[in-house]
Order: sequence, then structure tokens, then C-alpha cells
Amino acid sequence: MARVLVACEYSGRVRQAFRDLGHDAWSCDLYEPAEDGSPWHREGDAERIAYEGGWDLMICHPPCTYLTNSGERWMKGNPERQAARKEAVRFAVALMGAPIPMIAMENPIGHLSTAYRKPDQIIQPHQFGHPETKSTCLWLKGLPKLAPTDDVREAMSRLSLAERSRIHWMPPGPERWKERSRTYEGIARAMAAQWGPLLNDLQEAA
Repeated sequence: MARVLVACEYSGRVRQAFRDLGHDAWSCDLYEPAEDGSPWHREGDAERIAYEGGWDLMICHPPCTYLTNSGERWMKGNPERQAARKEAVRFAVALMGAPIPMIAMENPIGHLSTAYRKPDQIIQPHQFGHPETKSTCLWLKGLPKLAPTDDVREAMSRLSLAERSRIHWMPPGPERWKERSRTYEGIARAMAAQWGPLLNDLQEAA
């Protein structure tokens, strides 16, 4: 059975989408337990877990606090934040370099595009059934681009700006980062449906 690691995920949405299709999928997060209470979640360093071997596919969501364009204005003259950004880049690049045949890394548009490389693809929630906008970059290794499954852009255009930009309009609060970091269910299902068969091919070729 193919093994899938979903790194830096506490919600379990991507992990569960792969498990629903019969894959041995696990999520991990350094600080957060599984939001859904799943036993297929490990609390620990994602980099160490990724490099321990035995994984066929990894989908990783490295923290974007110091990588987004929105935080750029706080970097100048702030050596602590600059050091944190440097470590965030190192961590993301290390995940992409893990000894895993297929890797997808997601992050908002931001610093990784210059500090690492341009993303292979930029997707939107409305391409996968969610009438919202949230530009998400994908860096891919051994994987094809994710194909849209249900583009509801036309329906989204009839919504108010606040509705279609819900993520960006969230008020400040202790849970805001969690709400903003969850993978949309339509995107999680698309990943499992489109990349899952590649895992089957990998197992057959082994």
C-alpha cells in the first residue's frame, strides 16, 4: 500500500481524502494535534519525518507567516524577522529535497518565488467548487499540475467582495491563522483523485 505524508497539516482534510481512496496516508504537525482526532496523525518535526524514508508521496504546507507578501513591510530593519524568514525558506526547500518520489508544496504567493523558484502552478478555490479567491502556489516534484474539477467562477462573480474574499476579510483573532491555513475540501479531493492513481502505478512498478 502506498504511503502518503501530509506535512504541516492539523485539519486532516488532505490526509483523509487520500485515506478515503485506500491509501496509507498520515498527517503531521510540530505543535498541533489532529483537529479531527484521527489516529493517523503524528506530532513532530515534519522535516525529520519526511526524511525518515518509506514515503511515496508528500504534500506539504510549510508555515507561511514569514513568507507571504503581506508581511514584507515588517522585514526591513527587523533582524529577528529576517532570521525567521531565512529559516522558513530553509525549511521549505528542505521539504522539497526530501527523498520522496512525488512531492507537492503549497504556499501563498510570496517570498518563495524569489528565494527558491517560481511555482509550477497557481490555483484558486473557485476552480474546485468553492466560490472564493485565494491564490495558492504549488511547487511540484514528480507530479503533474492539478486539473480544475468544478470551476464556479461565474457564480462567484455574482457574490459580494466580502463573500468571495472571505479568507482575506477574516477579523483578527487567535484562530484566524487556522481558518486561513485549511486546505479547501475540493482541492484536497482533487489531489487524492488525480495524484492517487500515480501511487498505484508506482506500487505496480516496484
